[in-house]
Amino acid sequence: MVENNSAQNNINSKMMQINEAAKWLDDHRQDALGKSGVFILPPAIVPRSRRNYAIKRVFDFIIACIAILILSPIFITVAILVRLSSPGPAIFKQTRIGEGGRHFTFYKFRSMRVNNDDKVHRDAVQKFMQGQQIGSEGENAYKLTRDPRITAIGAFIRATSIDELPNFFNVLKGDLSIVGPRPPLPYEVEQYHYRHSYRLLVKPGITGIWQVYGRSKVDFETLVSMDLQYVTDGTFWLDLKLIFLTFFVFFKKAGN
Repeated sequence: MVENNSAQNNINSKMMQINEAAKWLDDHRQDALGKSGVFILPPAIVPRSRRNYAIKRVFDFIIACIAILILSPIFITVAILVRLSSPGPAIFKQTRIGEGGRHFTFYKFRSMRVNNDDKVHRDAVQKFMQGQQIGSEGENAYKLTRDPRITAIGAFIRATSIDELPNFFNVLKGDLSIVGPRPPLPYEVEQYHYRHSYRLLVKPGITGIWQVYGRSKVDFETLVSMDLQYVTDGTFWLDLKLIFLTFFVFFKKAGN
């Protein structure tokens, strides 16, 4: 418990530093916009070294291969259940924004009915990015909890994060890392302010600081601050710690 409190205090301290950097960005916004396609880095944002990227890529590839091999029975079982639950494919494909603003195809197990209207999610994203609550009180205040598009099996695999297992194939392709910010949708990025774009300086990931410490309990600006902490201070050892803590988050959700 003491270690968790210390980790949370470190995060809060770093978030204050990042938010000071955000003010710097606002003060230099016009200069930044004048340099087409070039980020002006605030004092608190320092890119990670290329050596770290090389180690991270090798690690990601190995972990993804092991995960797909070990979890293959779950992949097959869930795919069958999704196909039986409602008409449509087992795998849902969606365009996401990755490192440097690059578009890529994102894989998940399908949790919704096909040919549905995404207006519900678009409206929820807009409210979330404006700082409004979109779910129930408590730990789900910033999560869309009542979505009529979700199937019965879809609700279960979402609650346990099993729907995200196909993300490992994105890791093999190099679109995702094991650890990093979650990849946003194009219509999310369209609403970004300047500082929000710094989430795109690194490769997005399956898990990360927000996924472990924040999730649906924090608002959008706090989410961005957490991701910018990773952009600034992300290391191989932090990746290992976040992967380890992700297992506890997963089992806690599975046990609810």
